[in-house]
Amino acid sequence: MDHESSERAPGTHVADAALTLKRKASPSFDATEDPDTRTGKRRREDTPQTEEDSVESASERQNRLADELALDLQCGCCSDLVINPVIVLPCQHFFCGSCVVQWIKNGGTNCPACRSVSTSVAPFRTMSAVVDTLLRIAPEKARPEREVQQADAIYRKGSNLRIPVPRTASPEPNLNPSTDFARPCPHCAPHNPYGWQCPQPIADPNIEPDNAWPLDDGLPPGHGHCGNCENLMALNAPASSKCDFCHIHFCGIGVRGRCQAGPLLHQQPHGMMDVADLIQSTDVYECFDSNYVEVEIMLDYLTAQEMTPRHIYREIVMYLQTQPRGFQPLIDQGLFTDSTGGAPVPDPNPDAPRRRICRVCATEILLWGIRDWWVRERAKGFLEEHILARKDCPAGSACGNQNDTAHAKEFNHIFAERTPDAAGPSSEGEPPARHPLQLPTEGEHDLPPVAPLYTRRTSRPATRLRTRRRAHRSRRPPSRSC
Repeated sequence: MDHESSERAPGTHVADAALTLKRKASPSFDATEDPDTRTGKRRREDTPQTEEDSVESASERQNRLADELALDLQCGCCSDLVINPVIVLPCQHFFCGSCVVQWIKNGGTNCPACRSVSTSVAPFRTMSAVVDTLLRIAPEKARPEREVQQADAIYRKGSNLRIPVPRTASPEPNLNPSTDFARPCPHCAPHNPYGWQCPQPIADPNIEPDNAWPLDDGLPPGHGHCGNCENLMALNAPASSKCDFCHIHFCGIGVRGRCQAGPLLHQQPHGMMDVADLIQSTDVYECFDSNYVEVEIMLDYLTAQEMTPRHIYREIVMYLQTQPRGFQPLIDQGLFTDSTGGAPVPDPNPDAPRRRICRVCATEILLWGIRDWWVRERAKGFLEEHILARKDCPAGSACGNQNDTAHAKEFNHIFAERTPDAAGPSSEGEPPARHPLQLPTEGEHDLPPVAPLYTRRTSRPATRLRTRRRAHRSRRPPSRSC
């Protein structure tokens, strides 16, 4: 081989040396083969766009997370972000504290979500912290400020609640009740849930037919009918009560708030909850001799002063208690008589204190005294000046033009009684001296004749409610003294 190498031409050695000294090209030189190796200018142009896409993607993920979290934190009652969350035990469903309070007030005894038996409600502090974190990240998820204030007013944050125990299920109804015999009252059964048993319990006609009490013999001893629910009741039971005006008994267990004679100043007149009930009552307009203008003035006044019929009733009662005879004039008129007609039933003890009253009698007092109450209320001067400046109509409540709107707006027909001494001297054609009136000249007959003395009605027809109750009682068999 040495011989062959020595025989090569001199130029061949020079070419081999040049090939050995030549460096190969760097792999990064070929940009088309590696897309990741690009020029610095192109890299600088693409870098801001990549960061923007990254920021936008993170914002979308955050918004999506906030939406999903807000959906998971919704209250099962109001279907919105929970406020002051509480947890129901043992099922561990959570709700707004105010929603659970309203649920309990409306008679709820189980969990609002699963209806399972619940023992207690505790504040859910962990959930409250999660809600606060969500609102810091996404303030737009917050509930309106007004709703938060209302929720805080209903439920005090951090307080425990107790769900009441469900009531005992009602017994199965008797599909074939006997209509010829009296049925036991709620207090007749031994070990009844009311803690008191009748001394003379009524025998169940289905169990003891030989000892059953026939309805033809009247009411069983120690029993009567409730004045509201009409069910048979024990007269001497602790829950029973009697109205000191109409002397009707109430069971106290049939309908809560209605089957009872409440304290005199705290009773709610029947069918007179608010001003709307006064508007719909025809008896109110009859108390004002169908003077619609005067009734509308009174209703506007009640609305502006935020007064209810119960407020009027209490003021009438307190006014009657200050009078020398008290309620005796109303009793003498037979206002509280509950018979089918005829003369009023004499009071067995007229001097006994009257502390309790039923809802129907409270309505009777309200309707009896609402006219005079309005006269006293107007004297306080809280009405508008143009109403107080109206002149008294000479005919007063006897005026036949009260149904005329223009005449009723111009003249006042509702004012207190006037006695001859208070009226002073008067002559024919002149009204009593109280407010100066512009009387018509001779020959004009725009106004009715002048009456020197005004008297109010001494009695008022019975209301429709009491009339219906009388008709119902007239169909009952007479009671037998035992």
